Amino acid sequence: MGRPQSHDSLEKSNVACEESASFPGYTEGGNNNVGRMSPERRIIVERSLKRKLDARCGLFVLIYIMNYLDRNNMGAARLKGLQADLSLNDTQYATCLSILYVGYILMQVPSNIFINRIQRPSIYIAAVMLLWGLISTLTGIVKGFNGMVVTRFFLGFVEAAFLPGALLILSKWYTRRELTYRNAILFCGNLISNAFSALIGAGVLSNMQGTLGHSAWRWLFWIEGAATMLVAIFAAFILPDLPTNTRGFTQEELTVAQLRMTEDVGEDDVDDSNQGVFDGLIMVVKDPIVYIMMLTFTAYVVGLSFNAFFPSLTQTLGLSYVPTLLMSSPPWVFACLFSLFNAWHSDRTQEKFWHIVGPICVGLVGFVISMATLNHAARYLALFLQASSYAGFIVFYSWISSSFPRPPAKRAVALAMINAFSQLGNVAGSYVWDLKEDGYRKSYGIVTAMFGVAIFGCWVIRMMLVNKNKNLDREEAVSWDSQIEAVAGSTAAGVEASESKRAQSSGFRYLI
Repeated sequence: MGRPQSHDSLEKSNVACEESASFPGYTEGGNNNVGRMSPERRIIVERSLKRKLDARCGLFVLIYIMNYLDRNNMGAARLKGLQADLSLNDTQYATCLSILYVGYILMQVPSNIFINRIQRPSIYIAAVMLLWGLISTLTGIVKGFNGMVVTRFFLGFVEAAFLPGALLILSKWYTRRELTYRNAILFCGNLISNAFSALIGAGVLSNMQGTLGHSAWRWLFWIEGAATMLVAIFAAFILPDLPTNTRGFTQEELTVAQLRMTEDVGEDDVDDSNQGVFDGLIMVVKDPIVYIMMLTFTAYVVGLSFNAFFPSLTQTLGLSYVPTLLMSSPPWVFACLFSLFNAWHSDRTQEKFWHIVGPICVGLVGFVISMATLNHAARYLALFLQASSYAGFIVFYSWISSSFPRPPAKRAVALAMINAFSQLGNVAGSYVWDLKEDGYRKSYGIVTAMFGVAIFGCWVIRMMLVNKNKNLDREEAVSWDSQIEAVAGSTAAGVEASESKRAQSSGFRYLI
């Protein structure tokens, strides 16, 4: 299956320690004796590093919950009068949803170029979070269509910095064998927010109507926006920066963090000192696989557009608004657990394609059930299956990171550009669910087709990466053959040793 043959940090710790003197950040002597770190000490330091890192990166989950609460609370607010109070027709409501993604698309690439070049990304993430919390709060005072469009546009513009920035930061700390599971933990913030937004919405919308003379849906924006700003303050002190300068880690831990990333791909995770601001962008636009990923991911996002309308889809079960919101939560809790298992298994097997296509197929079954019947029990089961399709979406993000491992500038732009372009799927998806006849049967037909396109795109990407790995195999074979020829005139033992070394060699391969 094209399993990569990258260095494993623990198995190769002897080699790492022998070569540590030439690695940036290692020093001979000193209080920590980093330059003479034993394999046993390396294991202890690495465990401590990952424990601290996991704890601090855990805040990303809470931030993502707030990110999605602020972005998707219009769905819950709609059930309690937002659309009627603002006199919005269905097209205007869909425009208010989709305009957020216009701002989201415009800002992602510039933001990730910037965050890749700064030394304190934690401060940047905290600042933009504070700003989007303020904008979300202001959404609660809008009076009509124009005000809602403006606030939603700027909400997307500011929120754009978070997700690609968080993915980039994680990719600077975690190896390819660890990244998918950590991305899954991050995206559980997305899935949990879908569950909690319904619960929070149920509580606020049930008890705040008329409080201080305001509609309950306005209180929903005010409460969630204020909570976001509070979390932003803590983020500035907790989130990690770079493996070279993050506060709260020992020098040993920071050095091992850098060494892990070098071992993972075979070169340091740093940009060339002579590299220009836009060099990463230039490298990305020249790589054809980027465009295939952009189109594939966009089709996937259109297929997942049911997310923004999940309360409305749950309402087809014939429930009133509070039971509807409460019944919207369990499918996302299930999807979170399924996604964690899928990501863990992907990391364990170092396989991507089937861990993306498999969940898509599960979602397709849910779509077919929803098109085939109006039975309430069957349609509720279908919602669980549909939500589970997010598991492949999470693995796709780590596929992007592992397909553009170096230099970091290229990885930063690739993550942002593919994610930004895919938001066109959310813009289109905002209008897909206007077709309410027969329990949204036509809408389900559209997203079914989009999932089919996503499966085909994943197959094309897989074939492209297989060809890249074959090219690497040939290049490595030529390199080793040259070395063998160089010692051909020496002893037979020397030739045998060279062949043995080649057999044990572990070169970089793309994950497929």
